[in-house]
Amino acid sequence: MKKFECLYEETAMQGNPTLLNEIYTELYITESESGEINNEHEVRQIETQSRRAATEDTPIKCNDIFRPLPGQDKTIRTVLTKGVAGIGKTVSVQKFILDWAEGKENQDVQLIFPLPFRELNLMKNKRISLSDLLNYFFPKTKQMEIISDEYKLFIFDGLDECRLSLDFKSKVKVCNISESASVGVLLTNLIVGNLLPSALIWITSRPAAADLIPSECVHRVTEVRGFNEPQKNEYFMKRISDQSLANRIISHLKSSRSLYIMCHIPVFCWISAAVLEKMLSQAESGEIPKTLTQMYTHFLILQTNIKQKKDYEKNVSDEDMILKLGKLAFQQLVKGNLIFYDEDLRECGIDVTEASVYSGLCTQIFREELGLYEGKVFCFVHLSLQEHLAALYAHLSFTINYINVFDQTKQRLFKFFNQKKNNLLCKLHERAVNEALQSKNGHLDLFLRFFLGLSVESNQTLLQKLLTQTRSYFYIKAETVQYIKQKIRENHSPEKSINLFHCLNELGDDSLMQEIQDNLKSGKIREAKLSSSQWSALVYVLLTSEQKMDVFDLKHFIGEQTKADEVLRYFLPVVKESRSVQ
Repeated sequence: MKKFECLYEETAMQGNPTLLNEIYTELYITESESGEINNEHEVRQIETQSRRAATEDTPIKCNDIFRPLPGQDKTIRTVLTKGVAGIGKTVSVQKFILDWAEGKENQDVQLIFPLPFRELNLMKNKRISLSDLLNYFFPKTKQMEIISDEYKLFIFDGLDECRLSLDFKSKVKVCNISESASVGVLLTNLIVGNLLPSALIWITSRPAAADLIPSECVHRVTEVRGFNEPQKNEYFMKRISDQSLANRIISHLKSSRSLYIMCHIPVFCWISAAVLEKMLSQAESGEIPKTLTQMYTHFLILQTNIKQKKDYEKNVSDEDMILKLGKLAFQQLVKGNLIFYDEDLRECGIDVTEASVYSGLCTQIFREELGLYEGKVFCFVHLSLQEHLAALYAHLSFTINYINVFDQTKQRLFKFFNQKKNNLLCKLHERAVNEALQSKNGHLDLFLRFFLGLSVESNQTLLQKLLTQTRSYFYIKAETVQYIKQKIRENHSPEKSINLFHCLNELGDDSLMQEIQDNLKSGKIREAKLSSSQWSALVYVLLTSEQKMDVFDLKHFIGEQTKADEVLRYFLPVVKESRSVQ
């Protein structure tokens, strides 16, 4: 109870922990069809989910995930819960355990063993029995008789962070809890049911790693969808004691569709609450954030201001810390890692004591966790914070040191050419656009939005509050905008086009959008001969509008100039998100 009653969300200034039961807002969890992989960036998956009508699915309460739904006749032993980063999987686990420990729910379970993958990773080179493994993590079990497997629940949180070898085709069979094997082999035998066949298993994962567990080993797949509309409002009303301020924050977020969609992610609600509570309650100068880049840059400034109020013997400059954490964020983002160990830090020139100082100064951005067993684990509080810092590192590396992070080469061309003839930042932006378009799983999509957004003048002004070392540089935004429009015309996948429209939004260009809005208002969309980029713009408009897509009727868009199959091809992303299509 003591370990799980507080939520890791306290602001360093207050120093008083938030009680989970006071702030917890029930998440929207549904039974999912399967553990199939979705290769879009997670923010795109959020946008898709945000438009699905709630009536499509049967919600499941977190405490009921091992209970069959009405009309289902099946025993549920293994549950796989998937959901994007920051959507609330770990907090759901925490709430489940807390309710159990307080005697409120699931009292037929006698023992719960929470074993997060980030801690199990520290034992990847050891051979050990399951009995000894549990004794290591939970020393008090040494006195217990745990041979009987009934009424036990094993929770493996964060499958996407697993660095163990999970080979379900392996012939190595372990049936006895005192038999030694590698930790990966123990886990696969536990999940398959060779070890403790009656014990319940709960695994959580981001969607990209969900297929590491074969579907035949899973009895139920659930999906955490984050907050639905009423839950978003409930979160802010609980989080902010001044109710009129909470209402103003909700109104501001609703005025920017791209921000309000992100509020499906609880972590984003928390970031927005921290920034907007300060900005709307004080006579703050400057623009209230309307884009993701503005919101995250304000959040970073807020955190470094908190850091300056702490008294640390070791004098750490903001620049040094941001550049080092940014380098770690960028290098590990490219590799697809969200948690870091000693060797990852050393690669970026950070030693473990330095990292501990950073996590003490930036409790809301960078976190150090002591494993139950041994060693330390580091991570950014949320993937989007890692993506923002990675983009900031890419931006500053170029503008301060003329380094292109994609090649790690110094671009000394500034020395030789007239800056005006060589809009070099624009060339780097083009390179970043291409890298993101070539990425199979969209892992650079949000990074790209931040990277482009940081070059906008209002964000440059913000950065000057953060860093003394910023250098003025010559940049023609129009060139980047034209390049993005050209890429939209070349019509990569509709999903990629949608991210490029988000990029135009970060750059403050809505010219393509205006053309389409004008056509829609005049009702001439069927007569107009649209270019491929205008079709993409139309899809983006429909996907980011506030109206729910219950019935989508293609005939409103098929005119003399267009064939039905052509329209259908453009509109596939809209079709995927509609409940029914005419």
